[in-house]
Amino acid sequence: MTIKRRQFLTTCGLATLATQILPLTAEGKLTNTIRKPLRLQVGDTIGLIAPAGIVDAKDIETAQKSISQLGLKVKLGKHILDRYGYLAGKDADRAQDVNLMFSDRSIKAIIAMRGGWGCNRILPLLNYSLIRSHPKILIGYSDITTLLLAINARSQVITFHGPVATSTWNQFTVDYFRRILFNGEAVTMQNLNLSEVRVEIIAPGKARGKLVGGNLSVLSAMVGSPYLPSWNKSILFVEEIGEDIYRVDRMLTQLKTAGILNQVAGFIFGQCTNCSFGDEPSFTLMQVLQDHILPLGIPAWYGSMIGHIKDKFTLPIGVEVEIDAELGTIRMLESAVSPFGEVKSQKPNNFGF
Repeated sequence: MTIKRRQFLTTCGLATLATQILPLTAEGKLTNTIRKPLRLQVGDTIGLIAPAGIVDAKDIETAQKSISQLGLKVKLGKHILDRYGYLAGKDADRAQDVNLMFSDRSIKAIIAMRGGWGCNRILPLLNYSLIRSHPKILIGYSDITTLLLAINARSQVITFHGPVATSTWNQFTVDYFRRILFNGEAVTMQNLNLSEVRVEIIAPGKARGKLVGGNLSVLSAMVGSPYLPSWNKSILFVEEIGEDIYRVDRMLTQLKTAGILNQVAGFIFGQCTNCSFGDEPSFTLMQVLQDHILPLGIPAWYGSMIGHIKDKFTLPIGVEVEIDAELGTIRMLESAVSPFGEVKSQKPNNFGF
């Protein structure tokens, strides 16, 4: 009887959590659809926000120039220059800027100014129903991983891991940004210069699944929260900067013990920029990756153009892709944006609904 009671309580708990995480239909039923934001067009207005670290006025000027060169207009978040300790304003104000940008009909896409730290603090303050009702392109990386994953999970909207407004908008980065967000192409992403950014195969093979991921330390800090999407048969990508290898080991161990790694169908580690051995003795990064990923028996590699680097892919979170670990390619199986804002069927979530 104790076992049955425990199973009942667990089932009820998961069902309750599911209703908190997933959007509902007008009839109050859980929806199994994901919304694609409208594609960008020349002349559209982009909203700039600072949901994490402090932003300087000169950074805004530089960002406005870069974005205007893409043929886009810029509207600034109300609190973009606020300061509150090391944060770009108080939590309620930073959250308000996110909510207002999604509700503002003149805004067609939202770009974070920079990462840093702070997005995790505003997750309970976001209006996920509003965001689902007004799906827009949201793009960034590093600490912005928090918003990308939470909005994908709670609002069931495609989000984008890519440049922030203060990134280097070079030809490589702009090309993927344009093709995916303006043209609506289902592109194949592959490193431009393999001699400079070499693909190191962890395990060969191909796999298909929903693309999910972001910064490793940010992602690991979200484990256990109700703001993460389903990992079932997904393609997980991660990136990191400035961490000793033992810390990368620790974070991957956390993903493993949380039951995340054994659910994924494929694994990509983009770049570990300025990651060091730390105190000797140490493993190499590849040894750590092999320890964690090889036993999973899934295609995996290190060295994709993802992370704190100048040349960046624009990665659509929630879109079906096919990866090839030997070639180091990520092939989108569908467009990530819509000219009409239609909805697409989605596979059942972890709760079986």
